[in-house]
Amino acid sequence: MTRDELIKKIASDAEISQKAAALALASVLDGVTTALADGGKVSFVGFGSFSVAHRKARKGINPQTGESLDIPARNVPVFRAGKKLKDAVK
Repeated sequence: MTRDELIKKIASDAEISQKAAALALASVLDGVTTALADGGKVSFVGFGSFSVAHRKARKGINPQTGESLDIPARNVPVFRAGKKLKDAVK
């Protein structure tokens, strides 16, 4: 499902315009992004939760040249699916 398809679904389910649905979706995504950027966690009961995990620095190998390189430490977003979502996908 693309972003436009999701906007159309939100608009038809909520009986609102596509412009309003696009603003609502943008607001939700912005809220999730802002919370994760601040190091927080976002939970949607039954759907899942978004959080931030820290990856340590490590050594890697360039597969084309075979030379080793240093991969720096970084924070990455993590999504953990909730029970209802897992059951729906089974």
